[in-house]
Amino acid sequence: MERIVVVCYRPKPGKDKILEKLVKNHVPALKREGLVSDRLPVTMKSKDGTVVEIFGWKSAEAIQAAHSNPVVQEMWKEFQEACDYEIPVNIEEFNGIFSEFSPL
Repeated sequence: MERIVVVCYRPKPGKDKILEKLVKNHVPALKREGLVSDRLPVTMKSKDGTVVEIFGWKSAEAIQAAHSNPVVQEMWKEFQEACDYEIPVNIEEFNGIFSEFSPL
């Protein structure tokens, strides 16, 4: 069964554009590896510059498979160099009833 996830990426200083490029290519790369659903991802940016991505993994098993996939591991390494992962509750926009973001 598909698993929908929300991921928040806070760019490291000076890494905004690199992060945006990584996010743009993220789901297509996972798709090539057969790990995500056909659901189109939603990408957006908070007022503080944090990038939020919503997408669908094919299944819980696909999520686990990503942890041993060398292509995914290399991609995640690039993400670690460009950003810190943040939990949604720390993003101001998620504290309101209607969470409003800028499109990415």
